Amino acid sequence: MALWGGRFSKDPDQLVLEYDACIGMGERMAQQDILGSLAHARMLGEQGIIPKEDAEAIVRGLEGILSDVRAGKITWSVDAEDIHMNVETLLTERIGEAGKRLHTGRSRNDQVALDNHMIAMDQCKQTVSLLKGLISLLLETAREHLNTAMPGYTHLQHAQPVTLAHHLMAYVEMFLRDARRFNFTCEMADEMPLGSGALAATTYPLNRERVAELLGFSAITENSLDGVSSRDYFLDYIYAASCCMMHLSRFCEELVLWNSSEFRFVEMDDAFATGSSIMPQKKNPDIAELMRGKTGRVYGDLVALLTVMKGLPLAYNKDMQEDKERFWDAADTLNRSLEVFSAMFASMTFRTDVMRRSALDGFANATDCADYLVRRGVAFRDAHRIVGELVAYCLDAGKTLEELTPEEYRRFDPAFGEDVYGAISLETCVGARSIPGGPAPQAVAAAIASAEKKLAAL
Repeated sequence: MALWGGRFSKDPDQLVLEYDACIGMGERMAQQDILGSLAHARMLGEQGIIPKEDAEAIVRGLEGILSDVRAGKITWSVDAEDIHMNVETLLTERIGEAGKRLHTGRSRNDQVALDNHMIAMDQCKQTVSLLKGLISLLLETAREHLNTAMPGYTHLQHAQPVTLAHHLMAYVEMFLRDARRFNFTCEMADEMPLGSGALAATTYPLNRERVAELLGFSAITENSLDGVSSRDYFLDYIYAASCCMMHLSRFCEELVLWNSSEFRFVEMDDAFATGSSIMPQKKNPDIAELMRGKTGRVYGDLVALLTVMKGLPLAYNKDMQEDKERFWDAADTLNRSLEVFSAMFASMTFRTDVMRRSALDGFANATDCADYLVRRGVAFRDAHRIVGELVAYCLDAGKTLEELTPEEYRRFDPAFGEDVYGAISLETCVGARSIPGGPAPQAVAAAIASAEKKLAAL
């Protein structure tokens, strides 16, 4: 008979037990569940709600179970329904009648809510740690490429020249925002819900603040209905994970393009590529492609949990058992993706000569050529038209702007002088954009220093 079976005349059908079982997901929160029970038991003893000697026996028993869990010595039973019942059953087997007093003053509803808050906070910290490692790697690479010119793009067409460092720093900003989102999620989860009971708290004189103190929470939840029925902290995590996976996916998309024969900006390491079963020449960036695909999986986790929660009346409903599978899938997918992406990025080779040539061939300095004419007194709209005609001429002649002669320039406007070549060099084009946030080496160096401070503050 189940621990809650006093009101029932028969055991649940085996199909129901199998359908309802959540021990697979629950195993992953075993340590948090036991730590929460340890704090609850200590508080019960301190408050005189249960005999002090029973509380001490429960603490000793739980500490032994926790030690065995960490050593991998525990086999959980599906028959016990979930991790909470498994721990309580095992505790009672080990210490006897005192184990039955552990659940005094609490419900599985607030017990699981406590476990959820704890695992959300733990996972936020783990994800931020992985993000910090990736950000450090990008910053290190950016410092090495402050002067590596490459084309910048809009509409996937050559736009204006930037540097590889500037391009990488765009992703640093994205990942810094991601880390702050996870820190915010951790802050939102930092409320201790135990004491909410099933939905209406309890008549026992629980010291909720003491439990919060023992577990390291900053505050307690203020409403028992919300305490057991909220899963906002899981949704916050999966939303943050979705944003982070989106940033990884964009980066992977660029690496797939850059690795192609058409770009040739990077060379993927053999350890992070695969071949073809029929085409011997192929070297496919499969890992980056797979990561793009896994982004949709995390999006699905977010939509799935939002859908579970959208129509639920207060307070707890069994639908909410679906929360952990979605949460863990998102967390596992993201954390593994961050690990793999960092290793893949660290192993890549950048073809800086190809990047530079591409910036020249794609007329990325055309805007600077127009700006040159503006400084010589030509109206910008006229300068824009003149340089457009120059580019069309270059395409027909198979030349770049740098390869035109002074005479060819003056055919289009007499304002062109010999100094036009210095004005349209990649170094000038990039270096002149030195305002904060720009691609000039000194501006990017300042951005790196700023990012390092933000990273240290995470």
